[in-house]
Amino acid sequence: MAELGSKGVTAGKIASNVQKKLTRAQEKVLQKLGKADETKDEQFEQCVQNFNKQLSEGTRLQKDLRTYLASVKAMHEASKKLTECLQEVYEPDWPGRDDTNKIAENNDLLWTDFHQKLVDQALLTMDTYLGQFPDIKSRIAKRGRKLVDYDSARHHFEALQTAKKKDETKIAKAEEELVKAQKVFEEMNVDLQEELPSLWNSRVGFYVNTFQSIAGLEENFHKEMSKLNQNLHDVLLGLDKQYSGNAFPVKAQPSDSTPAKANKSPSPPPDGSPITSPEAKTVNHELEASTLEAPGASIPKSPSQPAEAARAGAEAAGSEAAAGAEASKTEADSGSSSLPAVVVETFPATVNGTVEGGASSERADMPPGFLFKVQAMHDYTATDTDELQLKAGDVVLVIPFENPEEQDEGWLMGVKESDWIQHKELDQCRGVFPENFTERVQ
Repeated sequence: MAELGSKGVTAGKIASNVQKKLTRAQEKVLQKLGKADETKDEQFEQCVQNFNKQLSEGTRLQKDLRTYLASVKAMHEASKKLTECLQEVYEPDWPGRDDTNKIAENNDLLWTDFHQKLVDQALLTMDTYLGQFPDIKSRIAKRGRKLVDYDSARHHFEALQTAKKKDETKIAKAEEELVKAQKVFEEMNVDLQEELPSLWNSRVGFYVNTFQSIAGLEENFHKEMSKLNQNLHDVLLGLDKQYSGNAFPVKAQPSDSTPAKANKSPSPPPDGSPITSPEAKTVNHELEASTLEAPGASIPKSPSQPAEAARAGAEAAGSEAAAGAEASKTEADSGSSSLPAVVVETFPATVNGTVEGGASSERADMPPGFLFKVQAMHDYTATDTDELQLKAGDVVLVIPFENPEEQDEGWLMGVKESDWIQHKELDQCRGVFPENFTERVQ
């Protein structure tokens, strides 16, 4: 019997809950149709809006914090792999091997400690902060349902009071239900009216503490990491001094604040060949050419020389070469020398990368100002709109810069031969490219 009674109570509660839902649904419909007034509390509604905003911000902060921690962990793994690589390549007879092992160990410990402190002082605090929102959100929803019950009981009581045929028993019962619904609603409403503003104001202190903790942990981490990096630098400096004869210096790249074109540096080719500047290449070509000249002849060594110096050098070279040729001819005619005549080659003087004499030295099928041809030895991926995209084997026709001052060390201006043959248009086809990715062919 007790079991049946228990089932009967359960069934009764279910029926009561169903009835409440129907009554609330009916009340909401009447309110939306304007046939029943709704109790409004603008101050509370503002608190609810603040609550939802605070919950949204907190949820996003928690998500971004977890992403940040995942990034720290990934950086830890990458740093660990890098130090392991250093340990593997550091040969046993090199000075500072024990120091590098110790630095690698401390590096790993420092990353681990940083990650763990971020979890303890930021993530767990974040989880605790957000842990209070679900309960309050549930209570806000329940308050809304109790407000509908209160409005429904109030309207029912008012309807019975204004009815033509009054039933005092029903009116008394309706009044009792109204008082009960009002009490339940007001108890919940008062509690939330106190908690929501307090929760909203707490966000400031929470955000301050969270970001202060993260900033402080980062500051300490980078200080300690800086010390380790300095120690590693000193160890490698000692290695460099002992093996200085085989050192390969690595220069720092230009900073982001430096204008890109003013310090544009060519990338090293894929095979690791050393970067050579245009000036170095010019000297090499001139040395090769000088073996064919008469003694004393000279060619301007750099496109940066003034035009007057270049012309003077060319004239001097021509004069000395002519004198040498005349002397050779005289000796040959007199039969006083058994040495063969010296073959003299002359080269046009260049000023700022252009051939002196201009149109007279240009071939009709080449672009204006054509200097020489180069062939790409490696693929080069353009990183800017003014650069040429090269594939190994591409032939490029080198031309001078319109403004020589814009030429960066190690870079040439040119147009791919295939593009020139097809379009005969410089404005759309020309671009700059790293000289060390190419080899002069003509």
